[in-house]
Amino acid sequence: MTNITVQIYEVQTPYEAEKLIALGVDHIGSVIVSRKSWKLPLIRDTIRLIHGAESLSSLIPLFSDIDSILRTLDYYEPDIVHFCEALTFQNDACETCAELISLQEKVRERFPEIKIMRSIPISQPGTTEHMAAIELARLFEPVSDYFLTDTLLVKESMSCSDRQPVRGFVGITGQTCDWDVAAKLVESSSIPVILAGGIAPENVFDSIMHVVPAGVDSCTKTNATDSKGRSIRFKKDFSRVKRFVEEVRRAEKCIGHK
Repeated sequence: MTNITVQIYEVQTPYEAEKLIALGVDHIGSVIVSRKSWKLPLIRDTIRLIHGAESLSSLIPLFSDIDSILRTLDYYEPDIVHFCEALTFQNDACETCAELISLQEKVRERFPEIKIMRSIPISQPGTTEHMAAIELARLFEPVSDYFLTDTLLVKESMSCSDRQPVRGFVGITGQTCDWDVAAKLVESSSIPVILAGGIAPENVFDSIMHVVPAGVDSCTKTNATDSKGRSIRFKKDFSRVKRFVEEVRRAEKCIGHK
């Protein structure tokens, strides 16, 4: 039977990590939101708790200068470091990609035991930039252990960096990317591809059957919500995570019988 990785972000406390481990989550992700406030003992405790289980810890640093990255990885010691810049082929993208490839090479050299995940931005269906994802993946594949597809918001009146919920980074849009492009990336990639972007208990089964990724990722759609139904960052809804895991395991069985 096909084993599909379940990855859940943003988990910042040992309490939530312990709950997710019990629910069968494979990758548990935390986020460092500021280079200035990079040292957070609670997140380090979260990662250490995950190390004692069968799950893997993943860490997103929302900065990319090499000194800060190396210092952060030395402090937290995650199983996976996840880079998620909002990359495109526009403007100075080639120079930016070269810098990030160099960054990943240095991380791999300094911390060979830490796996590297690279987000590949894919825009929504019907937009004109979506095929750039395949070209970006070719550039980063030699220095990455996983890809994660995530939704790139495209608005004509704004620069790519300014369009995203977190400026300069891709993710937490709550909107799905073009699954056809994601499926092409899965077919062409020699490393595992995790599908992200608006993946919820309600659509994760269909997403797996369409894309057949190595894993699926959820953040906003498994978060708790406020009185107006808006996602609350850094607070998980354990009942939704449970349903998410159940739907992934149901899809595994269907794929296994194909």
